[in-house]
Amino acid sequence: MSLIASFDPLIGALPRVLILGSMPGVISLNRQQYYAHPRNQFWAIMSELLGLRWDDDYAVRIAQLKTQPLILWDVLRACQRKGSLDSAIAANDLLANDITGLLELYPEVSMIAFNGAAAEKYFQRLVAKHLSSAKHMQLVRLPSTSPANAGKNFQQKLLEWRVIQGYLSPL
Repeated sequence: MSLIASFDPLIGALPRVLILGSMPGVISLNRQQYYAHPRNQFWAIMSELLGLRWDDDYAVRIAQLKTQPLILWDVLRACQRKGSLDSAIAANDLLANDITGLLELYPEVSMIAFNGAAAEKYFQRLVAKHLSSAKHMQLVRLPSTSPANAGKNFQQKLLEWRVIQGYLSPL
């Protein structure tokens, strides 16, 4: 297994919500696009929550997302993994992204939303201990948008993801 690396963060306008995944899957890494798997429901959920126009063109989706008060990133900067499943991430050689530094640059972020249990697990293991401001933030694990998470349908996931809407409006 070789080391794989995640992407740079996508930073929207005056962000108040940080959405963290674990590590992009194989299709996403190959295309260099967040949530590129055709059955991943992330973009459909964002479209519903944010009132964005769904578009197959990744550049259009990104441009729309960057107008929103959120940041999209992954907990892991690098890891070893065979395939795309979070359960296949090797426990050694885990490197976290500089989430602490990011939050220092954007102190108005008041919620961290985890796209699935693995993102929350790696955040707690690698990042939380370095965050002094975490106690002032809402930390919420949301159902993974991955096609591997077949335990909930789209409407059930969307309902739980709606929690971020309350944090997107200015105070």
